[in-house]
Amino acid sequence: MKIQSTRAPVPFFSQRATFEALWPRIADGLDEVLDGGKFSHGRAVAALEADLAAWTGARHVIGVNSGTDALVLLLRAAGLRPGDEVVVPAFSFVASASAVVLAGGRPRFADIDPETYALDPAAASAAVTGRTRMLMPVHLFSRMADMDALGAVAGAHDLRIVEDSAEAIGMRHRGTHAGLLGAGGVLSFFPSKTLGAIGDAGAVLTDDPYIAETVAALRHHGRPGPSLHNFPAIATASALPGTNSKMDDLQAEVLRAKLGRLDADIARRAALAEAYTARLTGAPGIRKVPTGSVFYVYLIEADDRDGLAAHLAARGIGTEVYYPRPLHLQPCFADLGHRAGDFPHAEAACARTLALPLYPDLADGDVGVVCDAIDDFYRGGNR
Repeated sequence: MKIQSTRAPVPFFSQRATFEALWPRIADGLDEVLDGGKFSHGRAVAALEADLAAWTGARHVIGVNSGTDALVLLLRAAGLRPGDEVVVPAFSFVASASAVVLAGGRPRFADIDPETYALDPAAASAAVTGRTRMLMPVHLFSRMADMDALGAVAGAHDLRIVEDSAEAIGMRHRGTHAGLLGAGGVLSFFPSKTLGAIGDAGAVLTDDPYIAETVAALRHHGRPGPSLHNFPAIATASALPGTNSKMDDLQAEVLRAKLGRLDADIARRAALAEAYTARLTGAPGIRKVPTGSVFYVYLIEADDRDGLAAHLAARGIGTEVYYPRPLHLQPCFADLGHRAGDFPHAEAACARTLALPLYPDLADGDVGVVCDAIDDFYRGGNR
């Protein structure tokens, strides 16, 4: 018989306390937007772009309606043309590869480094063909990809680097923010992200003024001004017309309020991660704990991952599987002809990884609750 926990549930993610603390500031911003009557692509978005540029060090930040659209527009602005290949890791969220297709290209999958879960430089180099034009490192969970080695691969094959840095706000390589080590990068502001909105929103980061100008126009139906469509700079970057990918000002005001505490939130996530690591390092059933300094997700590798997730769920503890199926085995990419076994490190990660609750509002004691439940599972309690 399974014993139900008498403790309060530990959700995988919650920001109730954050919003309670910030709501007066957020409410003032929302009132200003509502009173002004400009709900999209307005003053608040421009202010957020400036704030993010100052925080990341990017020369240009362009707000859009999602991290996925940010990646699509960045690929197009960076020169991807129909049929061009982009080397993408086989282990990532589906948008890393679907954005390539939506931008008119073709993903070329490669295996991951099992330590960082990011694109393996040797595998990336081996995947390059005569049609390959770009590399897409994806910075996942708590660590960046090996940008020095991937930069060498790009240089050897004359490729552009476009970073899927959707999860990587706050991550830096030798002082340079993620997304600014190649042609450009992206941020996702999905609610559970390190800097999250109350809906979908995203941004493109770049130091390249041409890419910035092109993305800014493409997000607004290809309009650099009130009436002109597809001006020459954009026509050279893409044969496709612009789209409607503007960020709305309500999300921008929420993000501006939360940006003021982003440094504190990153530090809080790191402290919680340190507490998890102290408990789980060497614990029965735990194959691997993460390293890093900026933790979007605390990802472990565990024996009987699905059994552990079910055990934690029965005790009211939320978890997430990142990611349940590698990209090369997704039905939407079946035409690429891959089969199980093609990318063993990616497939192993999909079978063993589990994300534990990690967010600034998580109580210190909740880490102990989660770890106690994990320990109980592997020692045979309530299995």
